[in-house]
Amino acid sequence: MNRQAQAALLFLLGATVLHAGLTDLHLRYVKAGLRPLLLLSGAVLVVTAAATVWYEWRGTRRRPNRDHDRDRGRGRDHDRDREDGHDHGHREPRVAWLLALPALALILVAPPALGSYSATHTGTALQKPFRFPDLPAGDTLRLGVGEYAARAVYDDGRHLRDRTLRITGFVALDPAGAPQLVRMSLSCRAADAQPVKIALTGEVPPVLRPDAWLEISGTYTPRRTKDPVNDGPVPYFEVTAAKPVPAPPDPYDEVWNG
Repeated sequence: MNRQAQAALLFLLGATVLHAGLTDLHLRYVKAGLRPLLLLSGAVLVVTAAATVWYEWRGTRRRPNRDHDRDRGRGRDHDRDREDGHDHGHREPRVAWLLALPALALILVAPPALGSYSATHTGTALQKPFRFPDLPAGDTLRLGVGEYAARAVYDDGRHLRDRTLRITGFVALDPAGAPQLVRMSLSCRAADAQPVKIALTGEVPPVLRPDAWLEISGTYTPRRTKDPVNDGPVPYFEVTAAKPVPAPPDPYDEVWNG
């Protein structure tokens, strides 16, 4: 791999990272707050590629012309060896081309977001938050899955009672076939995402497809159950209405800590 190939590879990697950072693609890998770092990393790679090309071009222009007679004489064998690939003094390992694979994977194969399969095989990651800030006034309150679960379990629903709540998440079925509304929460990257679950009761649609996204409306209920995977607390939600919705651009929730 010569300098021009190195520059091309750096540019490919940088352009791919920039593409992921400028679109919603990066949300399949890291949380939204890391977008500035992705953009900065991509820009550094592109600038490095441009600098590599510049210095190589400038070095080529400054290199003195060779004596063609000498090249045809005693330097002919050396040049032939270089052409045949026998000059090992300045060759970089070909394994460096493997660096192109992540870029190609990002471009060609965007992994799906973690869904019901991961949720049913992983215990709830619900944790007690640091505090419970006041909720805004109004007839209908929109909450995330993690916030509702944390307030229902660790605050006994004190600020949720007698209010109409609206929550969005994807459907999962527990081992007994009971429906749950789930959101995968992450603190940094998608590979570390863990589910937070809400069990559904009330006017639940009779047919629910795993991984389908729902917006549910209803009220708090003190009823709870345990996650069969890790015995973690799973609060119930009293459903009064449910409707299918498209998957959001960012399918993950950040860990809710109040």
